[in-house]
Parts: sequence; structure tokens; C-alpha cells
Amino acid sequence: MPDSISLWFKSFIPAKANVDRFERMRSCAGSLFGILLVGMVSYAVLPHKAGTIWLIAPMGASAVLLFAVPSSPLAQPWSIIGGNLCAALIGVTCAKLVPEPALAAALAIALAIGAMFYLRCIHPPSGAVALTAVLGGPAVQAMGYGFVLSPVLLNSVLLLATALFFNNASGRRYPHAQQSAAPHPHHTRDELPITRLGFSHEDLDEVLKRYNQVLDIGRDDLEEIFLQTEMRAYHRRFGQTLCASVMSRDVVAVEFATGLDEAWRLLQAHRLRALPVIDRGRHVIGIISRSDFLEHAGVEVHTGLTAQLRALLHRVPLLHSDKPEVVGQIMSRPVVTAQVDTPLLELVPRMADGLHQIPVVQADGKLAGMLTQSDMIAALYEKNLAAARSGPSLRSAA
Repeated sequence: MPDSISLWFKSFIPAKANVDRFERMRSCAGSLFGILLVGMVSYAVLPHKAGTIWLIAPMGASAVLLFAVPSSPLAQPWSIIGGNLCAALIGVTCAKLVPEPALAAALAIALAIGAMFYLRCIHPPSGAVALTAVLGGPAVQAMGYGFVLSPVLLNSVLLLATALFFNNASGRRYPHAQQSAAPHPHHTRDELPITRLGFSHEDLDEVLKRYNQVLDIGRDDLEEIFLQTEMRAYHRRFGQTLCASVMSRDVVAVEFATGLDEAWRLLQAHRLRALPVIDRGRHVIGIISRSDFLEHAGVEVHTGLTAQLRALLHRVPLLHSDKPEVVGQIMSRPVVTAQVDTPLLELVPRMADGLHQIPVVQADGKLAGMLTQSDMIAALYEKNLAAARSGPSLRSAA
């Protein structure tokens, strides 16, 4: 019995937050900056007379959401504006129509929650806004529906504007709207290769539907956490293979001023799909692929493909040309690159979603190698094959 009571008490202790010191200081600084700015501007804008309310207490709770957990669905722009406005309207209405304060307060909270669910703007501090409208005292009662515009709307807009600036300036994406799924590169109904194994979008949607509770995290963030967890588990089971151990080191590369005919000859001679483009210091500045040649040759149908490509590759013996003459004029940039110490598994989603080759660079940006889909398939095959071979021996030894 004592053990069960001890465990029950321990269940009240929250888990340790997995955020570093910088993130904690960032949240504190944002709240300080936000509330200070809202208070100063509201005080300067609103008339200075007895009974004027220029900053309401629920803004403190809103600041916690907007600066400490800006990725929360409860902290998004429509949540704070829509939630605070409808709660203020409902609170003032209940205060006018229901003479009993306790009943008016209860009705205001309940109706505000229902309205926020309906309007998809759930914002917990809005409950305090509704309560303030009912129990705020004579000053709030005297303001009537003016309370909705100032200070509620004014405070909300100012705090939101501060959060938009501060969060983005400090490296946090805000607003944190759900990201749309990447379009299929081949425009077919098949799932992307990376999603054909493991859980799918539909699996996650079905689980969330069964869970049937409001989560304080966006769906796309939740999915990304699951994917990163799967990747972490794979690293733990099979170890890490870095790009440096798999990449091709004898890389055929071209420069900005390399002629198109020479670049095409290199692609054909070495049976490559793409060539990295480097500068004099061997820094990667772009990539040129067969698709770039076909696109700039204007090839849309098979008829005349050879003639159109030949016209693109033919050098014009003049100082001026109306068509591209060198690699730098048709190369693709910016180019996706990887570091020599990048774990191979981190590049699987990019390769599976359409990239066929990725230049690998050193810490100073200089070209170190090239990673292709063939390199990745071979490495993952060998890694899993080695794990399969060691599995039975490990089990027998155990």
C-alpha cells in the first residue's frame, strides 16, 4: 500500500522538459518583450482616465503559449484573435443577460469553449477573457461591448505582432501552420517510396481519430517526431554509416564556363546522370543533369529530339549568342549537398523523393565526393546483410 501511494504521488511530478537553456531564455525574453510592448503601446493609445483598462491578465497566459510553445495549435494567430474575440463577446453578453455572477461566469466559459471548438480557434487564455468580462468589476461592466475592442482586441493584435516578429527573428517558425504534403514527383496515385514502409498518413489520421482528444501539437510535427524516432531506432540497431565511407571520391565535375558540348560529352562518356558544378576553389555552386539539357533544348516530344539537342550543344562562333553556351547558364541551383560526416540514413527521404545524386562537401564547402542512389542502395543492403548475418550468432552466444 505505501508503495502504491508513493507511485500515485510521483505521478503528479511532470516529466523533465527536453529543451536546452537557450530555448528557455528565448521564451523568457519573448514574454518580457511582448508584454512590455503590449503594455506600453496600449497605455499610450488608450485614454488616460479613471477606470480605463489598458492591459488584461489573460495576456500573460497568451504570452506563455505564443513564446514558450509557438508550435502549439493553441498558439496560432487565429487561435488568439478568434478565441479572445468570441470569448469576450460571449462574456459581455452573459454578464448583461444573466444577473447571477456565478451562473453567468459558468455559462460564459462553457459557451466560449463551444464557440472556439466550432470556429477552430481554441486558445486556453480565452477562458480567462470570458471570465474577466463577467467578473472584472464595475470598470469592465461600464465598458460593455467596448471591452471587446479595447483592451481585448488591441492587446491580442499587439501581442500577436510581437510574437510574429520575435519568434521568426529568433529562429522559430511562426505561424506554425500545418505543412501540406509534398506533391508526388511523378504525379501518380502511389505513395512516395519513403512512406510505403512504416506508418502512413492514413494510419496517423486513424489513430488520432480514435484518440479523440485535442493535442497540444500540430499533426505535421507529430508525424515528424515519429519519423525521427524511427530513424533514431534504426541508428541504434544498425549503427551509422557516414557519407564519407560510401561516396564516390573520383568525381567528374565541371566549371561554370565549361561548354555545353563538353559537359554533355562527359555525361555520355562516364554514363552519369548529373555533374556537380564547381568554382576555381572547388566549392559546389550548382549541378547540371540530363534533364537540364533536355529542358533547355525545348524537348517535349520525341520528334526532333536529336536535332533540338544538337542545336543546343552546337557552339556559336560569335561574341554574342541567343542560346545558352556554357554550363553556368543552364545548371540548377541552389544545389542540395551533404557533409562528409552526414549519416547516410538522413539522406534516404531526399533520395526517395526524387533526387538521384547529391554532392558531398567538406566543412569548407569544397567538393569531396558524390553520393548516388546506387551508392545508397549498396550501402543499406550491405548494412542490413551484415546485421542479418550477425543476428543468429549473437542469439546463439546469448
